[in-house]
Amino acid sequence: MNMPLKITKIGNSAGVILPKELLAQLRVGPGDTLYVTEAPDGVRITTANPDFEAKMALAEQIMREDRDILRVLAK
Repeated sequence: MNMPLKITKIGNSAGVILPKELLAQLRVGPGDTLYVTEAPDGVRITTANPDFEAKMALAEQIMREDRDILRVLAK
């Protein structure tokens, strides 16, 4: 998808208007949160919280490494 966005003045700040097609693709609407992260070729806009994803990856790693201990504790 190649969609140019124009920067608009909003009070003392600036913003962009997201077209309805992009909102539909991201499955977001007014009041939802988007996250902007750096990418090798620029920036990335996503609905996924990168901090949460990193914490979940660490939790999954711990569960894999300690699955025997966790199984005993669950009994």
